Amino acid sequence: MLNIKRFLVVLFLAVPFLAIGQGRELTVEESYLQDTIELMIIREQSRTDSRDSKMVALEFINDAIMRGNRSDEIRATLEFLSLEGVMNMTRENGRVVNNFPDVRREAATQLGLLGTPEAQTTLLRMINVDNEPMVITEAVRSLGVIGTNEADEVTRAIAWTVNRFHFNNPDNFLALSALDAFERIAAANGGVLTDRSAIEVIFRISEGPYIRPVQERARILLNSLRRFE
Repeated sequence: MLNIKRFLVVLFLAVPFLAIGQGRELTVEESYLQDTIELMIIREQSRTDSRDSKMVALEFINDAIMRGNRSDEIRATLEFLSLEGVMNMTRENGRVVNNFPDVRREAATQLGLLGTPEAQTTLLRMINVDNEPMVITEAVRSLGVIGTNEADEVTRAIAWTVNRFHFNNPDNFLALSALDAFERIAAANGGVLTDRSAIEVIFRISEGPYIRPVQERARILLNSLRRFE
């Protein structure tokens, strides 16, 4: 299996260089072959037991998204990686052996870049089921990157998440990520934030047990939002 994987990687990398060596762009057939091989590598690497292999898969996913590939295979793999170890658990002797928070965090980043409604749904699910602050923080940031907020679903979910940590374990990075997401969502809606729960959370951060720069950031956002009231 390892030799096959190495062959696929070499073949995948060779296609564009062969074209460059000949001073031309990839043909439609070569582009299709490259995409097909890339998806094979992503699928194989993401399903291994190795954390490093999963990170390699995410690197390939990032390259694919940057080229405009938003295929269902990419989305499905990101969904799998974003919930692995939380929803999709593998146990050995009663111990979860596929819990890789850094993989889930990177998957959250790529979901934000993917930017589809399905990606948003997965990110919302992540902040509901994950307990790792660094994963949740990145998922919240990516929700802001996507920027849509149908019926205030996203802002309510972010507010609920901040409150979940605020009363037990306040997290400066999560609070800052939430403020950034609220600002992006407001900007996408003409500077307006209609969700009362989001406004309440911003005020709570401005007066809560957070470091001064985070509190000040919340106050600046509140003042900005008041201009559009």
